[in-house]
Amino acid sequence: MEAFISRKRPKTSPNTSKTQGNPSPQSKPLPNEDEGSTDLKLATLSSLFPTVDQATLLDLLVSADGSVEAVFDSLSGKPEVGSPRKRPAARVGYQTSLSAFRRVGSAESGSPSAKRRVLTKKGQTLHLYTPEDIAAHTPCSIIHNFLPTQEADNLLRELLEEAPTFERQTFKLFDNVVQSPHSACFYVDSLEERERQKTEYLYNGSYLEDIRQITPQMRTISNKVQPAVNEEITKRIRTNYPDGKKLKYQSPYEWVPNAAFVNCYQGGSESVGYHCDQLTYLGPRAIIGSLSLGVAREFRVRKIVARDDEEPAASKDQRADAEGQISIHLPHNSLLVMHAEMQEEWKHSIHPSSVIDPHPIAGNKRINVTYRYYRESFHPTYTPRCKCNVATVLRCVQRKKENKGRYMWMCHAGLTPGKDGCTFFQWAEFDDDGEPPWAKI
Repeated sequence: MEAFISRKRPKTSPNTSKTQGNPSPQSKPLPNEDEGSTDLKLATLSSLFPTVDQATLLDLLVSADGSVEAVFDSLSGKPEVGSPRKRPAARVGYQTSLSAFRRVGSAESGSPSAKRRVLTKKGQTLHLYTPEDIAAHTPCSIIHNFLPTQEADNLLRELLEEAPTFERQTFKLFDNVVQSPHSACFYVDSLEERERQKTEYLYNGSYLEDIRQITPQMRTISNKVQPAVNEEITKRIRTNYPDGKKLKYQSPYEWVPNAAFVNCYQGGSESVGYHCDQLTYLGPRAIIGSLSLGVAREFRVRKIVARDDEEPAASKDQRADAEGQISIHLPHNSLLVMHAEMQEEWKHSIHPSSVIDPHPIAGNKRINVTYRYYRESFHPTYTPRCKCNVATVLRCVQRKKENKGRYMWMCHAGLTPGKDGCTFFQWAEFDDDGEPPWAKI
C-alpha cells in the first residue's frame, strides 16, 4: 500500500553500472525507492522502457511493492539480489487493488457502517486508481470507459470546437479581483431555461452572460449519464452508508441532469484549487456527474477537518491537512460521480501537472462536463433575499465543530468586482429529504 503514498525518506540509491556513449536502460540511474509519487515512478520506468505500456508498468510496480529497482531488474532480465523469492507475476491491463493489502477480519471487510481505517497521513498523497478503492476511500465512484469509443470522441470533438470561445470567470477574493485558472461555459436544456438563467440566477454575486443550450452530443450523453449516476447512487447507499439508508437531507428522488458546466484545461498548468461546489440551486447533499475527456489529469480530494474556536492559530493551520489528500486519476472517457457527502465534508481540486501525455484528439486539453440537477424548489424566486435585495447563497458550516453540518443563507453580492455585500445571515432549514419549508406550501 505504501507504493501509492508520496513519501520522502533518505535512502541509498541502488548501484548502477556506467557505460560510455548513449546510456541504455540498464545504465540509467534510478531514483530513491521511497522518494516521489507513483506518477514519478511510472514516469521513470516509462523513460527506461519506452516500449512497455503504462498499464503494464503500473501493475508490475504494484506487484513489486512499489520498488522501481525490482521492476527494473525484472524487465532487464536481472535476477534479484539477496532474495531467492520470486515476485508475483503481473496481470496486464489493470492495477492490483488496495484490498490486497487489507487484513482478513479488519473493519474494512465488515458491514457498510463499519469504521474504515484512515489510509492518508498529513503531508502525503494517496494515489488511487481502481473503482473499488476509489469508492471505498473517497466520496466518489468512477466508471472507466463509460461511453463507446466513437461517442466519447465525437463529444470531445464537438466541445473542442466550442472551447476557444469559453471565458474565464472574474470574481473578487479578499478584496482582490481574480480570474479562474481555466476557462468554462454553462449549458442548459432549453432556450427558455437559457433566458431564465441570464436574468434570475446569480453566480458569485452576478449574472452569467454566456449561457448556451446543450449541444446535440451533450444531450445524447446526458441520457446515458442519468441512469448511470442513479445506479451509482443506489449502490452507494446500499454499500457505504449506515444501515443501507440514504444520508439525512439527501433527496430520495431520481437525479435528473438539467444543466452542465463544461470546463477546459489547456496544458498542465491550468488547474483549480481546493473548493466545494456551490449548493445554492442544487440543495443539500448534492450529487454531480463529471465526465472527463481528452488529456488525463489528477483529481485530488481532501476531507475537511472541523476545529474549535479556542484552538491556537498554529494548530488550525496544521489541521488543514491533518488527514492528507487522495489523488484520483481521471483518464479520457471516465465518469466520476461525486456523492452526497462530497460538497459538505470534502474539498476537491484539479492538480497542476508539470508533464502531461498528449491526447490524439485533444492535444494538451482536458474537457470536463459536470452534469448537475437544478431543483425547482431552490429557484432564486423562493430563496431568501439579503439586504442588497439579492438572492442569497446556500453554504454549509464545515470548520466549526459546534455548528458543523448546519446550512446557512448568506449574501454573496460582495464577490462581484465593484460591489460591496451586506451582513445578511439566516440559518437554512430542511426536512430529512433536503426540501426547504416553502416546498410544502
